[in-house]
Parts: sequence; C-alpha cells; structure tokens
Amino acid sequence: MKKFFITVVLLFCVACAEITPHSGTGFWHTPIPADAPLDANSSNYTNEFIRQLHAYYGTVSITLDTFNAPVYIVKPGTPTTTVKQWLCQANSRPSPELQAQFANVPIPANAASSPDSDGELTIYDPTSDTLWEFWKMQNVNGNWQACWGGQLKNYSKSEGVFPWPFGATATGLPLMAGQITAEELQKGQINHVIGLSLVDAADKSIFSWPANRSDGRNPHGLPNQIPEGTRIRLDPTLNVDALKLTPVGKIIAKAAQTYGFVVWDKSGALTLRGQGVLSYTTQGLANPYPALLDGKQNWAILQNFPWDKLQFLPQNYGK
Repeated sequence: MKKFFITVVLLFCVACAEITPHSGTGFWHTPIPADAPLDANSSNYTNEFIRQLHAYYGTVSITLDTFNAPVYIVKPGTPTTTVKQWLCQANSRPSPELQAQFANVPIPANAASSPDSDGELTIYDPTSDTLWEFWKMQNVNGNWQACWGGQLKNYSKSEGVFPWPFGATATGLPLMAGQITAEELQKGQINHVIGLSLVDAADKSIFSWPANRSDGRNPHGLPNQIPEGTRIRLDPTLNVDALKLTPVGKIIAKAAQTYGFVVWDKSGALTLRGQGVLSYTTQGLANPYPALLDGKQNWAILQNFPWDKLQFLPQNYGK
C-alpha cells in the first residue's frame, strides 16, 4: 500500500480555541480528477443506492446528537488512564494488543461518549500525535471501559486508516477524518472525503481500499450490493449553485464533487456524520448546529440532493 504523509489542518472552533485535526495529503484530502474512470457497474450501484434511499426513510440524514463521535483534543498534562476492554458481546474475546493500545489514554474530565448504543468517542493528543477511537465506551464508577476501538500513532504521518482489525468503524476508517464539523459548515467549505453509512452492503468478504475489512452481509446473494470502502462522488459537471438545496446541502454537494464519499460503515439508515455535539456542549459551549442548519431537522438538511447523479469509482480506487 502506498504510504503518504498527512498534513494536520487546524480548524478553529466556532467559539473557542480548540482545534480539530484532519488527515491531510492522503486519499482523505486528494481531489478526484474530473476524468477519473468510473466503475463498470456504476449505474447499477447508483440504482441500488436509490433503492435503499426509498426503502429506508426516503432521505440521507446527518447525525448530530447521536451515532457519531464526540472529539476531544487534549491539552498537555491531561491525566492519563487505562481504558479496560469490555467484553460486551457474546463473541467478544480479550485482546492483549487492544488492551495495550488502551493504556495511558489522556481523557479530559469533561469527556463523554455518544449517548446511544454505539457509545463512540475520539481522543486526539497533538503532543504525541496519537489518535484513539472507542466503540461502546462508558464510564462506570469513574473507570472507563470500551468494547473495541484502537490507537493510531503518528497520526499526522500515517495512512489515515487504523491497522486491521482496530478502530471504531467496520472498515478501520477513522471517524474524525470523515465527520463534518461545525467549523467547516461555518466557513462554508469541506476539504475532505465524507464518510457515508449504508443500510445494506456487499458481503464482508468483498470490500474496497481504503477499507481493510467490512461487516457487510448479503445472505441472499443479491446483485449490485455496494462494497464497504467504495469511493463515490457527485457528478462534477452539475451546477450545484443552481440546485434547490439548503446552504449546508450545497456545501456537502460541492465537497462530494471534489472529494467524494467513502462507504465506511453500516447503519439503520443512510447517514453522514456530523462531529458529535458533545464535542462542544461538554466544554460549556452552545450547540453550534441549530444556527448553522437554519433550525432544520437532521433528516431535512439534504432534501433535494441529487442522489441519482452519484458516480461510483472502481474498486480499490486510489490505492
């Protein structure tokens, strides 16, 4: 796999001096050429996406309050703790390697995981350039525990993917890298690939780089199921400004034309992830999203988005 180096982009908070790093010069921030080849099955995949859109609630939502990762950028001197591996599932097995990654994690006193069944949480330490992600993270009587996750050392010089089989997503792609932040919406520009969750996906034996695994299931062998890790873009010839989209919808559409989406997980609905609102409110800041979204509900933000104009890139595109 081709190595690349990552520039840390510092995005300043809406109302504070916190910074949110994003991996920079690898696939996450590499524009897709207008003449990039499309997958031979692109039109069939687009039809499958539209099928899922109609079958599951008729929209693509942006998660803001739940089912996303609050992100905490820790300051020097933040006390560290060991996060215990929690065997939360019937088939869970102790992982000494994971437990080693969970040692000495700097967790701010105000940190909180997402208030849902996934319980995700992201920690980034700029001093050591280390990223931690946790799945089913919880604080029990002052002690943190998580079912899974991972540590990515030298984040700013890494490939931007957790090593197999670690990380909070089903593909090993970091949540922090593909989430949409309030700061990006405030400045009106998203300069990275956006993570996309499907409801149905190709069997886990079929996945595409940059994913290094999948949790897809296709027990009935249905055709044209989209592999996790697939790169998707919006037709770059569309005039987005002429479309009847919300302001946020236009920001996302332009990013989708330039950087595209990547299928990074499955969900109960078609979703994009906003950076968890707890990233802001647990620091005593106001929830930035209502004003940025003109008060619209998360399911209404992408109304009229031209999903039928999606284009699917070949398997392992950009590897």
